[in-house]
Amino acid sequence: MFTSRRIFTLLACATLAGAAFAQDKYPSKTIRLIVPFPPGASTDILGRTIAQKLSTSMGVPVIVDNMGGASGTMGSEQLARSAPDGYTIGVAVPATHSLPVALARKVPYDPIKDFTPLSIIANNPLAIVVTPDLPVNNLRELVRYARKNPGKLSDGPSGAGTAQHLGGEMLNQFSHINIVHVPYKGGSGALNDLLGGQIQVGYVVVPTVLQHVKAGKLKMLAVIDDRRYSELPDVPTNREALPGFEPKTSWLGIFGPANLPPAIAARLTSELQKAVRDPEVAKNLNAAGMPVVGSTGEQFAARIREDIEGWTPIIKAGKITGD
Repeated sequence: MFTSRRIFTLLACATLAGAAFAQDKYPSKTIRLIVPFPPGASTDILGRTIAQKLSTSMGVPVIVDNMGGASGTMGSEQLARSAPDGYTIGVAVPATHSLPVALARKVPYDPIKDFTPLSIIANNPLAIVVTPDLPVNNLRELVRYARKNPGKLSDGPSGAGTAQHLGGEMLNQFSHINIVHVPYKGGSGALNDLLGGQIQVGYVVVPTVLQHVKAGKLKMLAVIDDRRYSELPDVPTNREALPGFEPKTSWLGIFGPANLPPAIAARLTSELQKAVRDPEVAKNLNAAGMPVVGSTGEQFAARIREDIEGWTPIIKAGKITGD
């Protein structure tokens, strides 16, 4: 005769066994990869490159679902609300996770608690560029020119409180200059005005200006990264161009929702690391301005904490809000 306690124990064991069986069979159906930005952006390029590789290595289709809107928060909210079963993962950038915390910006999810960090796939370095008629050829010359012409130069970050905005603010604070920030509602408008000369300085994602730099329409003074960009080997890093100027580098990573089973999280991280080690994937992403990383989930979580700690004093000193 079964007691109620005995029945409860059997049900619990069956549930655990079922969960273990599901994890052993993972994956057994299509995986959705949410890209919280429109098609064509660097996030989309990365998402489609990784999805194609995961489809081959994991033996199931991995489809990209572009869910652009609200600076990436709409797609990120959808990921946060997804079942923690490994069948929904998503691309993330600092604007969707570390910057909302540093800026105390309200978003419809907890950027830390509602997600499982899987891997930083690649760095997404910013570059400091200027119009070709500006009489400067390196970052030190830009600083000297700005000091001699206070308030006469302007830059156009793609929104208030973005990594571009904070990079420009950090240069102002570090160098004691006043390049005026003119936040735009998106990167395309800022780039058009930069190319047209309405603004003179840009803090931009490398892939968006690579062709313009090669064509001589813009001058790249520095790349904000730990190493030089292979497509433009003569352009110095921020540390080389201006020692002590060390804004946080940007990144492209992949999360799962919170409470992802450890075995599934480990499998996904391993597959993502394997994907970026593929020579063709690494070559394509690097050529697109996204040097591959392939971190662990723990390293990803640590990177987010470092971002928050690094940007918070800049934000407070500049009295910057994310509104």
